[in-house]
Amino acid sequence: MNPKINYVSAEEALSVIESGHRVYIHGSACTPTNLLRHLAARKDELRQVELVFISLYGDVFVDADDCADSFHINAMFVSAPVRKAVNVGHGDYIPVFLSEIPELFKQEILPLDVALVQVSPPDKHGYCSLGTSVDIARTAVNTARYVIAQVNPQVPRTHGDSLIHATRFHKMVYMDEPIHTANFGEKVTEKERQIGRHIAALIEDRSTLQMGIGAIPDAVLSSLTNHKDLGVHTEMFSDGLVPLFENDVINNKYKAIHPNKTVAGFALGSRALYDYVDDNPAFAFLDIDYVNEPGVIRRNPKVVAINSAIEVDLTGQVCADSIGTYQYSGVGGQMDFMRGAALSAGGKPIIALTARTAKGVPRIVPFLKQGAGVVTTRAHVHYVVTEYGVAFLFGKNLRQRAKALIDIAHPDDREGLERACFDRFHLF
Repeated sequence: MNPKINYVSAEEALSVIESGHRVYIHGSACTPTNLLRHLAARKDELRQVELVFISLYGDVFVDADDCADSFHINAMFVSAPVRKAVNVGHGDYIPVFLSEIPELFKQEILPLDVALVQVSPPDKHGYCSLGTSVDIARTAVNTARYVIAQVNPQVPRTHGDSLIHATRFHKMVYMDEPIHTANFGEKVTEKERQIGRHIAALIEDRSTLQMGIGAIPDAVLSSLTNHKDLGVHTEMFSDGLVPLFENDVINNKYKAIHPNKTVAGFALGSRALYDYVDDNPAFAFLDIDYVNEPGVIRRNPKVVAINSAIEVDLTGQVCADSIGTYQYSGVGGQMDFMRGAALSAGGKPIIALTARTAKGVPRIVPFLKQGAGVVTTRAHVHYVVTEYGVAFLFGKNLRQRAKALIDIAHPDDREGLERACFDRFHLF
């Protein structure tokens, strides 16, 4: 039975938040911009409200310089809206595997006072959906003392762990506004397309795919049109999957778990993507502590995990979350899937990056920058791919790894890398 819904103003809903509270913020496409705008307006009356979240999109308002005493950012992934605040000292970063974040809430290592989420309107049974971002939001809603919902008819209704009965919400605020979108396809260059072709050649029919975020994953997907019977079990996905669904390249027939369904934690892309997953039973948006659990991932056959990096040193250490001491992103789910793919029968964990940045900075380097974080250790890396080829590192010693990585570095960087290799290993 559909309960009677009493919507209130954002001001009334947010009045439950007090100084010293820890508040979870729903992320990615479902970042509740309207609630954050009104929360920032309370900056003069609140002090040290801790804000925890993963990736946020759009203007979040609470990161402004004049909000620093009122709201303390404690990010578990540093996305663009809060990158400046974290790096100038107005916020902090928690390095943690994405799969383990729900445990921080459940075990009350980070107990939540309030959760701010954006959801679809209640259906005839009174259930709202967390839409495109179930990820850690499911556990946040389950564990927070108070849950405030921004109810938005533009949030798609997704299947899986996303459904929450309206009676779980302490306050509900109605707001009809577009949710956040992203276009990764427009950033694809010929370098990414070449990387995509190299990776596509590694992917066998009936493989199960995981892809990270950005231009390279979309380039890989566009190179898979001649493959057959692929499956998807991934932390996230974007528009690049849709043509493969429509042409039956991805059909999930041969997955060992959740056959015939695409499993994901969240989606981020265009409005067309959100319309595609709306009420689509072929997609299961599940709690991230299940989606990203390596023991779950490995149960599917031929898992191909494709993730990016900022730089890779000559021994195979992967920095994916920082540029030296500058915190750029987070650990996220890279290691969850790199390990899960490695343990999968026929699995292939892949790190993909262009040989140089857009500004010409080498990305295969003798040593990681001082202060850089190692997200994926050299013991976990199997494949590294650039536009110049594929380096297979699994089982290789340090000298062999260095040689394989130099072979896929930018040609103008190879002589310097060879000298560094000789200085370190006395052999090339």
